[in-house]
Amino acid sequence: MNPSRGDFVYAPVLFGAYGVIRILDGLDGTRGPGFAWTAGHLCFLVGLFYFLRGFVAMRETAGRDGWSTAGLWTACVGAVAFVGQFGADLVTGFLAADHEAMSEMTSRFQDVPGFSLAFYSVGPILFFMGQLILAGRLVALRTLRWWAPVLVLACSLLPTVDKDLIPLGAVLLLVAYAPLYLGRGNYAASEARTARTRA
Repeated sequence: MNPSRGDFVYAPVLFGAYGVIRILDGLDGTRGPGFAWTAGHLCFLVGLFYFLRGFVAMRETAGRDGWSTAGLWTACVGAVAFVGQFGADLVTGFLAADHEAMSEMTSRFQDVPGFSLAFYSVGPILFFMGQLILAGRLVALRTLRWWAPVLVLACSLLPTVDKDLIPLGAVLLLVAYAPLYLGRGNYAASEARTARTRA
């Protein structure tokens, strides 16, 4: 499927849905396993799909130059890290009988040499770095406003302060990407050029 304007809405909304479900899941003092744990993680993984579609569209808008290509591939590597992390969480959620057993299984995953570094520490950072590069490139092309990368950066930092702030980060992304899903300015012109080329 080809990228669309809706990707810039679906991705942050699903990201935010994960954050809201995570908060609700923790109201009893523990998170997972169970329906909320699984639903939240699936929201995030589906959101990643729409994020990547959006990143492809951002690269197309930038003209497939070096910066946008680097941003896309950096984000893709980070997305793979997130898939590994959330995939492991889903597996432990399915197999574990309770939260304690799930935590023990997660520890076993993280004890695998390089797993924690690749999928929990360094890898996910690349997702946000790539996204920041793409946003910055579109600012240079005047497709996004100057403050869009600031909001993207804030979104990436909020979970390190408190993961309960993830829904706020999703709202920031919706604001940052408004010109893309509203089809304004240079992005609308780029879409028109792409449509004529495919025709």
